[in-house]
Amino acid sequence: MWEFIKKQPEQLLYNSYQHASLVIQAVIIATVIAVALAILILRVPRLTGIANAVSAIGLTIPSFALLGLLIPLIGIGWQPALVAVVFYAVLPILRNAVVGLQGVEPVLVESARGMGMNPIRTLLRVELPLAWPVILAGIRISMQMSFGIAAIAAYVLGPGLGTYIFGGLSNIGGAGATASALTGTIGVVIIALIVDGLLVLLARATTSRGIRV
Repeated sequence: MWEFIKKQPEQLLYNSYQHASLVIQAVIIATVIAVALAILILRVPRLTGIANAVSAIGLTIPSFALLGLLIPLIGIGWQPALVAVVFYAVLPILRNAVVGLQGVEPVLVESARGMGMNPIRTLLRVELPLAWPVILAGIRISMQMSFGIAAIAAYVLGPGLGTYIFGGLSNIGGAGATASALTGTIGVVIIALIVDGLLVLLARATTSRGIRV
């Protein structure tokens, strides 16, 4: 495997960058979507059951099946890869965002209103900061899961390290097949661990000391 890496270090670094970039961009988009939906659900409680059902059902859809459905709609390349990763990334973040926002004590919200805060300021200054640790836990879960989904997205010629994995598996028994698959797999794991470590640091930097566990 080391010989395989030494033959193409620049390409490996570039594919690693593409993999990380795809996942991080997808999770950022998914976080915005999930938090917005969670706020809507908080304001319309009867949507909670629907959101939980959609989250549970969505995670049972095989990623290969979703990617196959996306091919006739938007073709191959980074577009279906991004859509698929965003789809799966939304689900755990949405569930945690709903739980986090619902877990904010009503007394604190009423106190903020009593101090003259309007609903938007109450959301930004009280509800979201208190729910942030739970939301961030969902983001960490989503991020780790998305690295695996992004690897599978090589099926539709998506960018990243999945090309090494699929290339190795499709050439089993050939020269360098095992090294290619192992390089892609280990690369995904290493990048996922690095990004998770960065999220831990982000949690420490953005979570209020009063609610930090």
